[in-house]
Amino acid sequence: MSRRLPLDQLPPDQALPVTPAAPSGWPLALALLGAGLLGLGVLFFEEGAAAVRVWENSETYNHCWLVLPIAAWLAWTRRDRLAGLPPQPNPAFALLALPIGLAWLAAERLGIMEGRQLTVVALLPVLVLSVLGWRVARAMAAPLAYLFFLVPFGAFTTPMLQTITARMVDLGLDVVGIPHYVDELIIETPAGTFLVAEACAGLRFLIAAIAFGALYALVMFRSPGRRLAVMALAVVVPIFANGLRALGIVVLGSYLGSAEAAAADHILYGWIFFSIVMLLLILAGLPFREDGPVAAQPAAAPRAWPAPSPVALAVTAIVATGLAAAAPVVALSLNQAGARAPQRSAVALAAVEGCAPAPGEAMLRCGDYTLAAEAVVFPAQATWRLVAAEMGRLSGGDQDIQFTVRAPGAAWRARQLRGSGETVAMATFLNGQPTGSGIRARIEQAWNSLGGGRGRPVMVTIALRPPTAGQLAHAPRQRAVVEAVLQAQGEAIASRAAALSGPVR
Repeated sequence: MSRRLPLDQLPPDQALPVTPAAPSGWPLALALLGAGLLGLGVLFFEEGAAAVRVWENSETYNHCWLVLPIAAWLAWTRRDRLAGLPPQPNPAFALLALPIGLAWLAAERLGIMEGRQLTVVALLPVLVLSVLGWRVARAMAAPLAYLFFLVPFGAFTTPMLQTITARMVDLGLDVVGIPHYVDELIIETPAGTFLVAEACAGLRFLIAAIAFGALYALVMFRSPGRRLAVMALAVVVPIFANGLRALGIVVLGSYLGSAEAAAADHILYGWIFFSIVMLLLILAGLPFREDGPVAAQPAAAPRAWPAPSPVALAVTAIVATGLAAAAPVVALSLNQAGARAPQRSAVALAAVEGCAPAPGEAMLRCGDYTLAAEAVVFPAQATWRLVAAEMGRLSGGDQDIQFTVRAPGAAWRARQLRGSGETVAMATFLNGQPTGSGIRARIEQAWNSLGGGRGRPVMVTIALRPPTAGQLAHAPRQRAVVEAVLQAQGEAIASRAAALSGPVR
């Protein structure tokens, strides 16, 4: 009777032939992918550094520090999808860097840093597609998409969110019958005055909810419909919840008889309220989860993929990185023409009631306060980013009091800085007329910077400063002084600024 021997004990002449494993090409592909990522990091260092500064300094985007670890975890949980998939470089995918580079250049000319950062992140999937192939990119689509949360995006929605919150509080107070008066973002009740500041707009709740909602949708659901439903709730619910939170603070202040007592620690209470809302959303979604084991499919015969050529891998990585570098090179040459510093000059102010000219100085003295105006003229080749940076320099924080002064000649955006105690009003002018800081002004100045127009941006600021920097005091009085000056002299100031912003002879 014969017995079977283990394979490792078969005589040499009966041993089964062993097919050597084909080289996968992964070590070289990953090395070249890393080199490409390093090249992108050097090319777009400014975008990365700007994002890190925002993560560090803004509580709204502190969660961005978690995005990379979460994306890495998503990739690790999907590692089995790469089984049997060797890198398949395709230089044709590198051509996608050209339209993305044009989008980056457009954002650079418009002075929109978030747009530049979004396009840089969009280059990462292009690099993966080019070097590793579309099958690998499809397997890693979720972690690649989650990387877009690295961009501190959405600050432009803050004024809209403030308006929505103020409107919800207004409607809610009508329902509960509390008498009140609303002036833009300022709500006055018998208990005191409430301000819907930038910190109360709910942006930090909204951004965090969207990032968490995307993770929840990717982990717990598979069908596109349910994932879209989760993302829709992640947008709508935080906005509605923030309005209820603000309404609750105002109503509590009315019952306590003190706006200050109700507003104390309202940010902390807001996070607690937000955490409860998110927990309820998680619990509501659990009955519909789709994260169970997938039904086993018949195993397909393993396919023999050809090993990638080292030359093809290297050429693809170089082409992808080189095409991505085209837009920064063009921007560098354009920026050299607009590298001049803006020109600053004092604007003379006439005396108004309560304010007299300061001897030998281009300012007014209003009791202990000083009132001065300045015009900043930017080069015609500059982008709107310089204007936005100057405006940001004059801003305090997300607790500032904001209001608009509609004076003859222009509308002035004003802020009362809680940290320094200053009241600052500013207006911008372009191509001979007053303008805002929205997309239209950015497009017009982008055209000017390319030589298509001959206008230039001008910003005029009027600042009422206390004798020593400190907490904001006498805010209504400061506002009244600034409004009086602008109503009396705003038209003349706007006329001179518009002339400076007109076509350069």
